[in-house]
Amino acid sequence: MADLAPFYRQVQSHYDLSDEFYALFLDPSMTYSCAYFAHDDMTLEQAQQAKIDLALGKLDLRPGMTLLDIGCGWGATMLRAVHEYGVRVVGLTLSANQYEHVRGLIEKYDIPGAEVRLQGWEEYDGTPDRIVSIGAFEHFRKERYAEFFARCHRMLPADGRVLLHTIIGNTLADLRARNIPVTRADALFHIFIKREIFPGGQLPQPGTITRMAETAGFHTARIQSLQPHYARTLDHWAEALVAHHDEAVAMTSEEVYARYLKYLTGSAHYFRTGHLDVMQFTLVK
Repeated sequence: MADLAPFYRQVQSHYDLSDEFYALFLDPSMTYSCAYFAHDDMTLEQAQQAKIDLALGKLDLRPGMTLLDIGCGWGATMLRAVHEYGVRVVGLTLSANQYEHVRGLIEKYDIPGAEVRLQGWEEYDGTPDRIVSIGAFEHFRKERYAEFFARCHRMLPADGRVLLHTIIGNTLADLRARNIPVTRADALFHIFIKREIFPGGQLPQPGTITRMAETAGFHTARIQSLQPHYARTLDHWAEALVAHHDEAVAMTSEEVYARYLKYLTGSAHYFRTGHLDVMQFTLVK
């Protein structure tokens, strides 16, 4: 499976809409994943930093190591790892906008320990000491999970670790077993997300991740759910988008604004009802 081509087009259709548009509702670090409200009075920016620290703190990072950040977004985790842990970081993204943004940050702040690549994990051939991936696994596709975990295991040293942070989907059987109803409206929202927000995206089940990771040789040291934290994160994003309605429409269109508001408010609802979850998996070689 050495010739796997990353899904550039599908990823760029979402993330390359406009950096300025995303900046209207994300926190200043442009972190586009579930925050962690470790304390109830945290701002969104503080909670995003807390999430990054939560993830990095599970990796047993030591100065001089190389950290691979798969799906590095706009670079917040990379920069935090360099500054707080003294590690070298290689960030991978399929988004041209994110690549240019992170490259600009590295040049602006003269960060020799950070490198960003417009590249998928399928194309990476380095040997990092640790791997972090926050909010990217949803784009990998189920048919590639086995290859992903096998490559991670192969490239890491004997004491290697992976921190995988991903949204979790539930099967109809799982939802029924937990007495969570599934209506036609729920099914239509799922179709809306797949067609209009994240084309090609797929949500894994926890058992699939642990089973395939363990088949590749990893031990699952910890699983931590952040479910209520994502509902709260999405509330922050939706409120900020509403507050910047006129700017958002001027940058894109009324249709794009409405589509994103439906996505943010609807997703918050499904995290609250238990249809969706988000988890951090600590995988140890």
